[in-house]
Amino acid sequence: MSKLRLGVNIDHVATVRNARGASYPDPVRAAEIALAAGADGITAHLREDRRHISDADIDALAEITRKRGRPLNLEMAVTDEMEAIALAHRPHAACLVPERREEVTTEGGLDVAGGFERIAPVVRRLAAAGIRVSCFIDADPAQVAAAAKAGAAVVEFHTGAYCDAVRERSGEAPALLGKLQAAAREAARLGLEVHAGHGIDYETVKPIAAIPEVVELNIGHFLIGEAIFIGLGPAIQRMRALMDAARAERAA
Repeated sequence: MSKLRLGVNIDHVATVRNARGASYPDPVRAAEIALAAGADGITAHLREDRRHISDADIDALAEITRKRGRPLNLEMAVTDEMEAIALAHRPHAACLVPERREEVTTEGGLDVAGGFERIAPVVRRLAAAGIRVSCFIDADPAQVAAAAKAGAAVVEFHTGAYCDAVRERSGEAPALLGKLQAAAREAARLGLEVHAGHGIDYETVKPIAAIPEVVELNIGHFLIGEAIFIGLGPAIQRMRALMDAARAERAA
């Protein structure tokens, strides 16, 4: 089983900065610390309302990730504006996500099946520009099939429901994990690379990391929150260790 990659989402460093309208804390500095601590790439979501990451942040993140030879994963809504920004910056990857102005965070996966006629041409144009396109979807076979048909190279499964169920000690957690496992198998069967993210913390990471088809986790909010107490570098290093342990246990 290959080593599991870790992408660190630094959006909420920008959230703290923007709360005071200051220039600090700097999300670009956070990205540099994350890479030094063992992150394999950086993820950032440029929202329509610019509530955290700004256009200038994307400029700077694109520059530093290129210099360090590490991927930048741009999370983006399926809009003309975001497509133009992605095509201008040519990040390593673009993850298409649903976006509503009133939501606090991304509340579910992108409905690729329902929005296929709008989404598929965007996937094609981004891919033609050399951008690796991912669709952030729920663990639903219909969405997996639609993402593959649209031409996406990657699917990233929304793990929020499972993680919430674990923290709430809900009896639904095993079934939700089973859905993630089954969807990952189906995605791999269709030739899609499999990623996972949303809501992952130290308690929930190992079962997700143990899914053999998953090759990358994208984690942000928890790591930024934990960094308040122990520092960003140590928070990432502990997450990395748990991911690696889950992989080793699965292989044993």
